[in-house]
Amino acid sequence: MRIEDVTTETVRPVRRSVLVQRWSDLAFLHWAIDPALVAPLLPAGTVPDTLDGVTYVGLIGFRMVGLGFLRGPGVPYLGTFCETNVRLYSVDHQGRRAVVFLSLDAERLLPVLTARASLRLPYMWSRMRMTRSGDVLNYTSRRRWPAPRPATNRMTIQVGEPVETPSALDHFVTARWGLHTRAWGRSLHLPNEHPRWPLRHADLLDLDDSLVTAAGLPEPLGAPASVLYSPGVPVTFGTPDVLRD
Repeated sequence: MRIEDVTTETVRPVRRSVLVQRWSDLAFLHWAIDPALVAPLLPAGTVPDTLDGVTYVGLIGFRMVGLGFLRGPGVPYLGTFCETNVRLYSVDHQGRRAVVFLSLDAERLLPVLTARASLRLPYMWSRMRMTRSGDVLNYTSRRRWPAPRPATNRMTIQVGEPVETPSALDHFVTARWGLHTRAWGRSLHLPNEHPRWPLRHADLLDLDDSLVTAAGLPEPLGAPASVLYSPGVPVTFGTPDVLRD
């Protein structure tokens, strides 16, 4: 199996749009983790994607804006909300790199129910807020439903200078052109595409989190290996296909 290169723009353009949205004001926090610890949490037909022998767990806070079906427009009110997800990095037997979500906390109940029913994505309904004062952003989350509870997050970052020359790790944890999930007894790959990430350095000022441990992972030790910010990108998702186990 040849694993596809990490590329700043997709080499697999979405042919048929099923969802459009914009991800805005993203805080990317990542810690290195042993691939053996995360392998049992991935869908059948995938294995941990690694960089220099390790993989990563990501804690990502952002605002979903203008979620809509096909090519849009976005659904008023219900299509815009805060979200914080815990994710891992995977590769399938076709060599496609992707992400695997262990949890996605979001503040709108209807999108949560829709995503859980359609693709069995582990969306959780939470009380959430994101605020910004100058270059300081604060993200908070408290899970309402379903269990495990309590599962909370509070993180504050300060946005720094643009990332002029992204590192291999910067690309590894952001340049992902699909997600892997397990739904209806099958492992699926759901492709996406968006412009190249505009990335900025960031400092983590405060973190109090139980989302990572609620997702079944050990509590991260020490400072994150990477803290990044992006003002965001428009995103298109295509139709899923079934993986070979």
